[in-house]
Amino acid sequence: MKKQDAYVHVSDGSILKTRITFAEFRDALGEGFIRIRRGCLVSAKAIHRVNKLITLSNGYSLEYSSQHKKEISEQFHQKQRIIIGELADNDNPSDNEAYHEHYRCFDNIPIAFTDIEMIFNEKSQAVDRIFRYGNEALARLENCSLEKLIGNSFGSIFENMDSKWLRSYERAVLYGETLELIDYSPEIDKYLRIICFPTFKGHCGCILFDISETKIYVEKSIG
Repeated sequence: MKKQDAYVHVSDGSILKTRITFAEFRDALGEGFIRIRRGCLVSAKAIHRVNKLITLSNGYSLEYSSQHKKEISEQFHQKQRIIIGELADNDNPSDNEAYHEHYRCFDNIPIAFTDIEMIFNEKSQAVDRIFRYGNEALARLENCSLEKLIGNSFGSIFENMDSKWLRSYERAVLYGETLELIDYSPEIDKYLRIICFPTFKGHCGCILFDISETKIYVEKSIG
């Protein structure tokens, strides 16, 4: 807020401006937003972590009023707990074989695919994920047998697990977003392109590409 002008920073990078008082704007946004400092509201869904700064899901960081850190953290975790609590009410497959039966059509495709179940800690933060389904292409990409992958957490298999991927998987699981990631995976020493999207409650599906093996073909027009 700047006087009676509200500047709205949208997740796509655009900025909207409207003339409204802070109280009117806060009431219009509702309980899904948290006040982090004077004249600044943030969507609870956009917050990834509260430390010295508030880290957002898009990687940006914001300063906040330190005297309100406890209140901000409690509000954020409370909203996360409500969403995570709703995940328990589901009709997900009962075991790994049932997941395999559901995804059987992916068994022989040449593209790595997996369904992962997110693990949350007592602070409602995603800390690991469990492989519930994977195809042979995934096993080749991860250089690990399906017997070792399925039913086990990523962190128990790869001791050098990089938590950077969890932020996006968490958003797919909790907020139903479809995201594309391109980054280096130190666990398997490869650059990956990953498309993640919500599947069952508490789960997300991931399509993975080894960038070094991806060939891009561009057809040249004639004339």
